[in-house]
This record gives sequence, structure tokens and C-alpha cells, in this order.
Amino acid sequence: MRVVASGLRFPEGPVWLADGSVALVEIARGTVSVVAPDGGVRVLATPGGGPNGLALGPDGAFYVCNNGGFLWHEAGGVLRPGLQPPDYTGGRIERVDAHTGAVTVLYEACGEYRLRGPNDIVFDAEGGFYFTDLGKTRPRERDLGGVYYARADGSGIVELAYGLMSPNGIGLSPDGRTVYVAETLTARLWAFELDSPGVARKHAMAPHGGRLVAGLGGYQMFDSLKVDAAGNICVATLVTGAVTVIAPDGRVLRVVQFPDPMTTNICFGGADLRTAYVTLSGSGQLVALDWTDRDWDVPGLPLHSAG
Repeated sequence: MRVVASGLRFPEGPVWLADGSVALVEIARGTVSVVAPDGGVRVLATPGGGPNGLALGPDGAFYVCNNGGFLWHEAGGVLRPGLQPPDYTGGRIERVDAHTGAVTVLYEACGEYRLRGPNDIVFDAEGGFYFTDLGKTRPRERDLGGVYYARADGSGIVELAYGLMSPNGIGLSPDGRTVYVAETLTARLWAFELDSPGVARKHAMAPHGGRLVAGLGGYQMFDSLKVDAAGNICVATLVTGAVTVIAPDGRVLRVVQFPDPMTTNICFGGADLRTAYVTLSGSGQLVALDWTDRDWDVPGLPLHSAG
């Protein structure tokens, strides 16, 4: 593991770029930032609120899940997000021009329902994107969350599933026919098989219609995820501070430890996508790790629209 950048304010949503830099959000700073290969950090845009998930779209712009912000707590050198802040006005999906940093709000609602805490995002081969809405937490109550599908031009948004408990990481299988969603509080990984973009077949036993892939025991929680070229789901895991690699059939293949309980996000980069960039959010670091171990020599899955 090598430290690429430090001093970041709760970084998440890393996106590897073709020039070797990594775009990410700094949630506590309210920015979309770019980390150069030499570790230098520049602010591209300041959407405010809580920029959370980040993806590169088919038009070369960045798309941001903005959760609307948190109250923040720091103890023992670890920064953590907390409750809904007093100045919270809602969640939103934003487009950020990759050259000028100009911010445009694309979606604030799906039909009559306001977005609460958009969290993570992934584009499909059709140029649309799936995203999770984790919801917000208040002193005596918590929102249920959902999964949505939207067009990048702002022309349409539909609900794929609702009623999840803190849906966070999201990714697509290599064939694009399955959406994987990680629940934070339950440490469960769900799958939604797709009939068409934005339309999933529902399983009757789950209130939101998902199929359970895996669940972890003990006190740990799931955050963001990425899928590798073999179709395994690599899920950032909170509390234990790890990346948990889960096969599509639910087997835990490997657990890679990191020195931060707030290990939140992962992306793959490098010419062969064999380098993992991981956000250690509690300590404000972006680190890189080359997958060279003989037991885990699987590159990342190329993302649609990434470049």
C-alpha cells in the first residue's frame, strides 16, 4: 500500500482518469477534487452539501450523488459523518463540467418523492446511470432508502427498488444484467436482475424485491463497491476497515485489511486496471494497492464511460 494523497476531508467516490490522476469528492469539504499522480490536490468544483458518489459520464462530465450534508464528529483522529444537519434542504444529482467545474442540478426528486441522501452511482452501456439513496438519519428516526435509474441528460428518472435499509455501494455485473447494492447497516449485499434498463425482476421474500447475495456477521458495515473482471464484488467494509471480495454466489473470497475503520470506497486504475485506489476517509487518505498476490490477480472491470 502506498499513500497517494493525505489531508483530504472525508474522501469518497474515487474515479481513475486516463492521465493517471484520480477524481474524488471530499464530503466534509463539499468539493469535487482531483488528485494528481504526484499527490497534488486541486478543487474542481464546490457543490456544497455533501457530494458523495462520483462517476464519469458519457459526455466526459462528472456526475455527483449529493447527500445534502452531515453533522461531523472527530475522535481519536478519525472523522465520521453523523446526523442530518440543521441546514439540510434535500439530496440531489448534479453534473459537474470536467473543464470549468460548473455545477448543474439534474434531479432533486423521483416523481412526487424528494431525494434524501443520494450516495453512489454507476453508468450502464445505454448511457444512463443507477444510483442509491441511503436516506438521512435524525435523532429519533431514519429514512428507508431506494435504488433509482436516470438519464444523464436530465430527461427521466425511475425508481428501481425502495425499502432498503441504508443502500450504499452500487455496481453492475460484467454482462450488465445484474445490479449489486450494498446495505450499510446490515452488511448485506443484494442483487437485482434486470429485464431492461431501470426495470428489475422482484423476489417476493424481500420487501424491496432484491435477492440476497451475502451477509457478514459481527459488527461491520458495508460502504461502496466495485466489480472486478471476474464478476466478483469488492465491497469497502467499515468498522473492520477492509475490502471484502465476494463471489457472485455469495462466497467471501478474500478480506484485505486497511489501517482505517472508515475504509469507504474503491476504484481500479492503471493501464491494466490492476491497481486499486482506496479511500481511507476517517484519516483523510487516498491509497493505492497493486493486486499482485497470486491468490488475487484479477483486474478491475472497465467502467462504462470511464476514461
